[in-house]
Amino acid sequence: MTTSVLPASTHVGAVHLNVRDLDGTAAFYATLLGLSATTRTDSVTLAAHGTPLLHLHAAPDLPRAPVSRPGLYHTAFLLPTRADLGRWLAHAARLGHRIGSGDHLVSEAFYLNDPEGNGIEVYADRPRDTWTWRGGQVQMDTKAVDAAAVLGAAGIDPDGLDGASPFTAPPYTAPQGTTVGHVHLKVGSAGEAARWYAHTLGLDIVADLGSAAFLSWGGYHHHVGLNEWHSAGQPAPTAPAAGLAGVTFHTPDLGALRAHLAGRSDVQDAGDHLTLRDPWGNRVTVTRH
Repeated sequence: MTTSVLPASTHVGAVHLNVRDLDGTAAFYATLLGLSATTRTDSVTLAAHGTPLLHLHAAPDLPRAPVSRPGLYHTAFLLPTRADLGRWLAHAARLGHRIGSGDHLVSEAFYLNDPEGNGIEVYADRPRDTWTWRGGQVQMDTKAVDAAAVLGAAGIDPDGLDGASPFTAPPYTAPQGTTVGHVHLKVGSAGEAARWYAHTLGLDIVADLGSAAFLSWGGYHHHVGLNEWHSAGQPAPTAPAAGLAGVTFHTPDLGALRAHLAGRSDVQDAGDHLTLRDPWGNRVTVTRH
């Protein structure tokens, strides 16, 4: 276990993305996830029942990031129940999206990309009392999801989706309690990144796979994922690109973290939040919330 510099209830807040097509990307997320959009001059905030999950920032002149660039692997949207996941899956199928899946033992997840190549995970957790821990490590895997069972949890017949259209279904709205459950980043070294996040933010390393690591506060399966699958050996980017602009974490108390980071020149302290960058330039903000 690492030093407790943030309370166990610390969790992911909103993710910031720089996008080349602000209107198109905002419409995609609003439709896919049933989020409400608030538009400003050069940004859009997408929220579920008043809780911001994504901040999209207009960056039409930035190049699209190559796959090997450190940054976002995916933003993971957590739905409250398996039935909620089934309703979302039916909605995504009606939209005609090509979707991957992963049964991770602790959760069931579906994957796709937004129009600009940013990864998306939509998932629901299995009950915590079914998770298996050995030596402080949570046991995870990647197996095929039983999609029919997930749909069945929502009372949906998979055969009824053949040829279905979103225009013949009720409008989809994100369920109450939808959050960003975790964020998964691409880094040059998963081991080095895990040590940085553990030391700097007091996350526990709860799964170490060598080329990937998973960390959390409070015994969750992970709030932060880190992998080097496409970005091994890459340094921090030296030029801007579309994609990840920052990750926010919410915590009830910044006192211990502020003391822990005292004297570091790379920390910006704005009173109600602290901001710094990880070794690959990813902006991390911890906000008292």
